[in-house]
Amino acid sequence: MQQSLLRVVAQLKRAQRILIITGAGLSADSGLPTYRGLGGLYNGHTAEGLPIEAALSGGMLQSDPALCWKYLAQLAGACLQARPNAAHMAIARLQKLKPECWVLTQNIDGYHRAAGSPAERLIEIHGQLTPLFCLDCAAEDGDLPAHLTAPMPPRCRHCQGLLRPPVVLFGEMLGEDSVARLQGEMAKGFELVICVGTSASFPYIVEPLIRTKQRGGFTVEINPERSAISAQVDIRIGTKALDAIPALVSHL
Repeated sequence: MQQSLLRVVAQLKRAQRILIITGAGLSADSGLPTYRGLGGLYNGHTAEGLPIEAALSGGMLQSDPALCWKYLAQLAGACLQARPNAAHMAIARLQKLKPECWVLTQNIDGYHRAAGSPAERLIEIHGQLTPLFCLDCAAEDGDLPAHLTAPMPPRCRHCQGLLRPPVVLFGEMLGEDSVARLQGEMAKGFELVICVGTSASFPYIVEPLIRTKQRGGFTVEINPERSAISAQVDIRIGTKALDAIPALVSHL
């Protein structure tokens, strides 16, 4: 592994345009369960016998908001109990050292922002947990912890409308602004793409890596488990983000 780390360090020193793609495996090192795989929070079905994709869908929020919020609350509670880890902090330091280093994350926990990653170079493609907003009057509500201890689903203090977080639920479209930012940066190109702790099961996660390879850039995967991109990257480091990323950045 040490030789692979040193090869990636050499690429990091050379590159200016860098993209770090992060998934649930990064926050797993904070104690937050991943959706699937080892320690998966949602392996199999829910207690109601539903696939988690059905329970955490936009359609379920409309048809049975209490059931949808049951699992949103579990996810939110787990996120609020944990904190950014040393890998999040190291990525934020890398962005300070490299002004054209971007982060594209599938995670909704907000740990990149909490660790210091600049908002202008952070694309939270699946949204974030706060602030909640009312589907009827659009009022914002920043007190997520209080709602998690109250009856579900949470209601607006102004009009009693249904509250929801600004996340992309299953079956919903990605946010137009996030997609536009990602497409704009991909059009400029990246010299180095590092995928961290993601199963890479979505096209918008794979596309930046493929386009970078086509342009002659360098690609890396950091993940203890093999994924859809494992056979395509230039270097695969089969370890946890917490073991690899701080070590990489410490050499810069």
